[in-house]
Amino acid sequence: MSQTYVDLGPDGELVYLYKYDENEQELKKAKQVLWGDWLKVDDNHDYTHVGPGWTAIIWAPKTKKEIYYIKTEHTSDKRPLEIIFLDVGQGDGAVLITPEDDENEKIVVIDAGEGGNMAAFLNGRFKAYRGFDFEAAVITHPDKDHYLGFKDIFADHDIGFKTVYQSGLVERPVSGTFAKLGGTVQDPITGDHYLENLAIDKSDIEAHFSDSSTFGQKVYPPIMHNALNNPKVLDFKMLSIDPNHSIHINGRAYMPNFQPLNGRDYSIEVLGPVVEYDTNNKPRLKRISSNYGETKNGHSVILRLHYGKYKVLFGGDLNVPAEKYLLQHYSNMDSFPKPNNPNHAIMLNECAHWFKSEIMKVCHHGSDKVTDEFMMAVNPACFVISSGDEEGHVHPRPDLLGRLGKFGRGASPVILSTELQRSTREFEDEKQVEELKEKVDELASDDNPSQDLIDAIKNKISHLGRTNVDVYGAVYLKTDGERLITAFKFEEQSDKKKWFYYEYIIDDDGELHLS
Repeated sequence: MSQTYVDLGPDGELVYLYKYDENEQELKKAKQVLWGDWLKVDDNHDYTHVGPGWTAIIWAPKTKKEIYYIKTEHTSDKRPLEIIFLDVGQGDGAVLITPEDDENEKIVVIDAGEGGNMAAFLNGRFKAYRGFDFEAAVITHPDKDHYLGFKDIFADHDIGFKTVYQSGLVERPVSGTFAKLGGTVQDPITGDHYLENLAIDKSDIEAHFSDSSTFGQKVYPPIMHNALNNPKVLDFKMLSIDPNHSIHINGRAYMPNFQPLNGRDYSIEVLGPVVEYDTNNKPRLKRISSNYGETKNGHSVILRLHYGKYKVLFGGDLNVPAEKYLLQHYSNMDSFPKPNNPNHAIMLNECAHWFKSEIMKVCHHGSDKVTDEFMMAVNPACFVISSGDEEGHVHPRPDLLGRLGKFGRGASPVILSTELQRSTREFEDEKQVEELKEKVDELASDDNPSQDLIDAIKNKISHLGRTNVDVYGAVYLKTDGERLITAFKFEEQSDKKKWFYYEYIIDDDGELHLS
């Protein structure tokens, strides 16, 4: 049996799978599908009853094997590149899937949140058709709402990564703040403080995290320990703009194996962390703030995907001092200019060459601790925010949402949020609670309760204990370099009304249009 992919409907036309109604002898809409969805074709199908222009699809080929139909004009032998900004609650977690088929596709997991959502997604998406041999895992920085979800993933020896990348800042199993990153050293000439004991390669990871007896209650070390003991995790590397940590072409740094190549339209640029050097040419990262969290967050791995006409920026957990540091670096400014200074416009113009993107994964879950200048340099048409409900940070901040709209591109910048796109039930089932109370009373009054009664009570407890999330707020991005969509699921559960999406097109003059 062959395969095909769902194509993007022309002029915003939604695409459906149809089911043949034997009684009325006609095709009826059954399931909405999204651009890039993989479909198994029934190669030996008899089309006599439906006529030409249709392709027969075997739905759930390993289980139900139901037959659906799709308009042949809505299929393609090529699929788009895909990014899923996963709903991991409070935290970040994204999966990038390149557009090649089968063993040629590359899958990169960029952060994994704090809970089990990333592991569940990887299992559901990839286990059945291609197994778990991924290109890379990227831990943008050592905050647990970015890395803790990797704990069980790395512990699963069926899941492999060619390389685990990190920012060079790994938290050792010691007390303190900067001490966990190896301590700081003051430059005798400039007076600035630097982090010099960076985790560059696998030997550094082994030195810090091989002996689990030293971990105590520390959270980060077991993550790396699990990865070290997974035979399918092959290597560990620091990812930065340093030529020793990335591939440099025409003055830009690229993630290894994602540099520009002939015949390949996508690449992944590395924009941070920015490595500096001491007098002995040793790599180091500047202490950009006396605040520990601001420094380790500020040196997040920053990536910018290029694909055809589009760019997508992954902003990590950047903050005000970090953004100012990056803007100064990329504009070669000795100080951060104020808005009334002519250098301010020069800085923004120069930094746009590095950061401008159509889509931006918003820094730090929608915190307001970001600069207007950085948003102006990126100037995206669509912002994606990854945040959770039960956290004390009030993310995304309401005033930040207003600033995003102000500094976004076009008349109507789109703001998508995993938290806002999530659908939850406001109340649990009152009827189920009352029925459970009745059965508990019945159980209490019965000296020899039946197994059926016990099982019924257990089932109702399980029902009440289920997650109250009906639809997770994952945001899907798909592009072939010419067209791009951002999509999310409707809150109501319906096969025929499943996806809502925005389509973007860049015209021949370079203008971006939202359709």
